[in-house]
Amino acid sequence: MAKTSIKPTHSTKTNSAIELVQWPAPLAEANKKHADKVLAVQTTRLTPDKLLENKSSAYQGFNLGLHVGDCAKQVEHNRQYLHNFLPPNAKIQWLEQVHGNEVAEITQVFKQAIIADAAVTRKKNTCLAIMTADCLPILLASKAGDEIAAIHGGWRPLAANIIANTLDKMKTPAADLYAWLGPCISKNAFEVGDEVKASFMQQGEHFNSAFVAKKNNGKYWADLHRIAALQLASLGINYINTLPECTYANTGKYYSYRKNTITGRMATLICLL
Repeated sequence: MAKTSIKPTHSTKTNSAIELVQWPAPLAEANKKHADKVLAVQTTRLTPDKLLENKSSAYQGFNLGLHVGDCAKQVEHNRQYLHNFLPPNAKIQWLEQVHGNEVAEITQVFKQAIIADAAVTRKKNTCLAIMTADCLPILLASKAGDEIAAIHGGWRPLAANIIANTLDKMKTPAADLYAWLGPCISKNAFEVGDEVKASFMQQGEHFNSAFVAKKNNGKYWADLHRIAALQLASLGINYINTLPECTYANTGKYYSYRKNTITGRMATLICLL
């Protein structure tokens, strides 16, 4: 297996709420011509300048989740605002995420959310969306810029091999894929029980490096970025970029379900142009 390259990356702000991910990172000169075939976007909880923020709401900011109890009209308004930053013909496929390992192949976009925790497409102007508020958003794109995937990387989907299931749906060989890991709850804030660690240790002893034991209470600090990177590397994905920002520690910028149970959701999107 080729040596895996894991590099921190950054996003470029288009305004206070929506950031363009530098994606995919053209690691070889020959692949630069494909970089303009894929667009990736990461939202924050910050309210865009042209939208009014409801300061009395627990969801104040740029919430994109319809399932969290927020005003549906406001969420739809936020989603339309997001859509304005995409190519004119692009359509967003939203998912109803259930912390499982189902992967949807998207050949046409439906207004209704599809029940799945990952999606794959080879259709142009099709935008795949993942919503998070501590879980890890994972994006995949082919070097050729003709196939993409978006994965909801909560610990349960990761333990149930959602990354492997996603690759099974893709035509691109793993060695020809770029991966991007977005902001999530960090290893300094994600406390889990022994059962969570055990579910990954069944996949290999090397997953021990993704857990640090806490003193006295039998709990562990878990590193979702590390877990995903280990799984990606074991599957043959050699180019991994990360945005290692902690949602729990930075609730001024991101929503965090673990810190604030009643809260909104960010979206991570990837689109073939």
